Amino acid sequence: MPFSFIAEQLAQRQQQHLHRKTIPITGKQSRYLDVDGKKFLNFSSNDYLGLASDPALVKAWQKGAELFGVGSGGSYLVTGYNQVHHDVTQQLKQWLGVDAIALFNSGYSANQAIIKLLLSKNDLLIQDKLNHASLMEAGSHSPAKMQRFKHNDMQQLASILQKHSEIKNKLVISEGVFSMDGDTSPIHALKEQCTKHNAWLMIDDAHGLGVLGKNGAGSVVEQQLNNNQLDIYMATFGKALGVGGAFVSGSTELIDYITNFSKPYIYTTGLPPAMVYCIGEAARLAETEQWRRDHLAQLIAYFKLLAKQQDIPLVQSESAIQPVLIGSSELAITVSDCLKEQGIWTTAIRPPTVPNNTARLRITITVNHQKQDIQFLVNQIRQALNANHNG
Repeated sequence: MPFSFIAEQLAQRQQQHLHRKTIPITGKQSRYLDVDGKKFLNFSSNDYLGLASDPALVKAWQKGAELFGVGSGGSYLVTGYNQVHHDVTQQLKQWLGVDAIALFNSGYSANQAIIKLLLSKNDLLIQDKLNHASLMEAGSHSPAKMQRFKHNDMQQLASILQKHSEIKNKLVISEGVFSMDGDTSPIHALKEQCTKHNAWLMIDDAHGLGVLGKNGAGSVVEQQLNNNQLDIYMATFGKALGVGGAFVSGSTELIDYITNFSKPYIYTTGLPPAMVYCIGEAARLAETEQWRRDHLAQLIAYFKLLAKQQDIPLVQSESAIQPVLIGSSELAITVSDCLKEQGIWTTAIRPPTVPNNTARLRITITVNHQKQDIQFLVNQIRQALNANHNG
């Protein structure tokens, strides 16, 4: 029977407690989620700065629609590049301190586009083992040789670069903040190795932009470097900025090359201008409203303190992503379900997203939370773990 593997693999996912499905929520993204008429405290959102439903952004989107309509009408090289795309790109360049920017519809698309565009058969791609699926998948499909180094292991990275010193085009990719562990990469050391071995460095800062660094300019700035010191810096607008879409930044020459040769860029309908107008307002708020980062930092510290007091097994992280390590996929689902029964929405992250036997609750803290929410969350996690004899 044609494509019989579909039913077989779905059945296998069910047996392994790895099956997934979409669950619609009602209303807007905020402190609470409404699912099937029940209200849940939302501890799974990437809306770290609480901008996704901010009244200023809602008004910006509405004003953008009034000014520019809702659709871009074409790809960027046809009719899809409005003046607002240009203006917001200039704004982002000034905020982030980069030379040039290309807009993409998603971070996944941006990451795939870069690897597909720059690397060919005789080139080398080197990635941190915990890089996002968009990067790993693109690397596996690339004709270039791909090597992975142990998470944040600079010694192994140096060894790989040294071993392949004869290869002209070498691209090293890591993340500013790792999406499932919440820890950060040693960008200074990465840059040092790339400079020493004549390789390019790319940082995916999807979870760092807006949250880290002076004025929210990201993980690179947080580590006392400038974004334009990297060869490629990319991030998304759908997490801390609360909107959607992504960008790739680098030299003027690199962005010109993307514009002329990147098929995902050339043949995709441009981001809606109303949305880009809203991105511009989100970037302004992220840059200027330091209170959001200050409040978020206080909540993160409070969660870590209470979790330590309750002996809850956390993955080491200083970011808004605070994973609670469970172990087995079945138990992670059970604990997540227990929390849902108490009105707390947390997502059980399981293989293949994370390594085997490292299933976890991916707790995310946002500006929308209050201290009483953190207290309730920690108490309920402890009770759920106790009830299921774990930790």
